[in-house]
Amino acid sequence: EEVVCGQIVDSNAAWLSQHLTDLGFAVKRHTAVGDDLNDLASLIREIADRADCCICTGGLGPTVDDLTAEAAAIAANQELRFDEAAMRQIEAYFFRRQRTMPGINRKQAYFPREAIRIDNPIGSAPGFALHIGRCWFVFLPGVPSEMKAMFPSVQTQLQARFELNPGCLVTLRTEGIGESAIQQLLQEVVLPGEVLLGFRAAPDEVQTKLRFPAGFPPGEIQLIARQLADRIGDYVFAVDGVAGEQGGDLLTVIDKLMSARQSTLASLETASGGLLAAKCQGRDWLESAMIAKDSIDAAGLLTVRSEHQIPDSENDTTETVRHLAGELRRQRRTDLALVQLFQGSSDDYRHQGGSIVLYNGLQTGTGFYYSRHRLSGIPQTKQNQAALLSLDLLRRYLQDKCH
Repeated sequence: EEVVCGQIVDSNAAWLSQHLTDLGFAVKRHTAVGDDLNDLASLIREIADRADCCICTGGLGPTVDDLTAEAAAIAANQELRFDEAAMRQIEAYFFRRQRTMPGINRKQAYFPREAIRIDNPIGSAPGFALHIGRCWFVFLPGVPSEMKAMFPSVQTQLQARFELNPGCLVTLRTEGIGESAIQQLLQEVVLPGEVLLGFRAAPDEVQTKLRFPAGFPPGEIQLIARQLADRIGDYVFAVDGVAGEQGGDLLTVIDKLMSARQSTLASLETASGGLLAAKCQGRDWLESAMIAKDSIDAAGLLTVRSEHQIPDSENDTTETVRHLAGELRRQRRTDLALVQLFQGSSDDYRHQGGSIVLYNGLQTGTGFYYSRHRLSGIPQTKQNQAALLSLDLLRRYLQDKCH
């Protein structure tokens, strides 16, 4: 009921779909239904006629709104049966916590007559599985931690019952480019008909996804992934799912490269308001993180030579970033210094309709690298994009993609 009414988000469906797809299932549909016995039983019957497998979560608790076992029994035309082993496990759950088991928890030990019990190693609600119609149903608790703890045994069941041929998912991970721009760059690429192309715009990156069917030659997968990565260009910071390619999110990629080079970094941020440092928290290579609310603050945090004025134009800002990055690296004695300034008023930053111009500068031992971006949206979006685009300049340098 909470999912249907929008009180909670169904994270179970996303997690299960990913793992089932990796096993080789073709996930076709997600369905949510409220706590109504007739609706539940009707939906189970419908699924039983069209699917080979269905994983259900929720409704296995002891209260009056937990109706899944009863609905499954109705749909399967089976009576509910008391499971002694399940009852012992529920009692043991309360005993370990030195709590008295309420009598209503006995309800959780009743399953449809032909069901196979699935033990719950961390919670009070066992799951169960059975055939209804053409479909193998698995019923698990709705609590995500319990569902995930029980899934390994479910996976073993599924692999024994189904002939699964998992395909291959390749993900090109990009920063600083939108999905429509990626689609435009890939417009003339002709993919084999059995290869599916898709996109996902996440808060911290845009993903271009290629799903290859089972048995697709690994060499061709590598060639196609490289062709698309070359088309998209330096925006690609990682490729997941291809042997020999570096994968992971932006911070994982940067962390590996910084650690391999044994480099240290000092940062000075304005538009991201400390989020850049927060994203890098716990990384040994971030030796110094400074935060200023604007370019005047930033200039004040470091000793600025008299010939450098507070910026009021693009050229001034570029030169100020260059100077501050050099001063920061010198003062903090780090290998690299990353400086972030922006042009725009407080109103431009705070209001959704306003935009700011972000300037990033990276001073290294051999040169200075620079990027400029216009940011818009709500303040939280500007803040997050500022942090990510500053870090992406660092990533480009580490991957030898700065021009």
